[in-house]
Amino acid sequence: MFNETAWLTVPQAIRARRSIRHYLPDPIPTEQLTELLDLTLEAPSSWNVQARSVVVVSGQEGRDGLAWATGGQPHPQEAPVTLVFVASSQAWREDLSDIYGTARENGAWNDQFIAGFSQASLDFHQDLEERELLREYAIKDAVIAATYAMITAASMGLATSPMNGWDEGKVKKVIGIEDRDDLHIAMLLPVGRAAEERRHPGRRPLPQNAFDGRYGYGFTPGLTASPASTASATASSAHPDTAAAR
Repeated sequence: MFNETAWLTVPQAIRARRSIRHYLPDPIPTEQLTELLDLTLEAPSSWNVQARSVVVVSGQEGRDGLAWATGGQPHPQEAPVTLVFVASSQAWREDLSDIYGTARENGAWNDQFIAGFSQASLDFHQDLEERELLREYAIKDAVIAATYAMITAASMGLATSPMNGWDEGKVKKVIGIEDRDDLHIAMLLPVGRAAEERRHPGRRPLPQNAFDGRYGYGFTPGLTASPASTASATASSAHPDTAAAR
């Protein structure tokens, strides 16, 4: 039975999560799956356009199709559910009045803000279009949502495995969007109960991948600035025109 009181905390879920390839056939209770989806779609979305959606694939035909689209990998075959994250590069062109209406009702945005915000969003996306970045931008939104799904699932005691090894055309055909050039596959995420145990392989030390101020200067707890930042600040104080020239 789904029991929200038994959830792991966010830090516990992050540390417990592993990528699982083999799953038990146990179905995910409807209430639990609904809560997982609800929390997944709480993920931040650029301009709140919510240019991402989730297709829940749980039927045998769909699971077989995703196995085909992923070259026969076991997880979409074995997991009772696979979430397909879809990014929409043209969502910003759609009628967003429901989004603005909800924000107004919640007291988050007033009419003046909405008017300015909607125009700024339009200008922003038109600039992305000119630079051919609309697809990339929408994919980022969808991947953020997929990350929320992984952490939420782990907190529930469910296993996941973010998949990036698939044929996009085949995945689109399986979920019925093969004729939609405005929709793009961001990620496949099998979800279920693990049929295997995977140990943490470890991560590199923090200063090796976390930097302070500038790339390459390892972040060290307790220090407030990197050697590069300190040197730059010293140079700027000695030569006032230097900072203005950068």
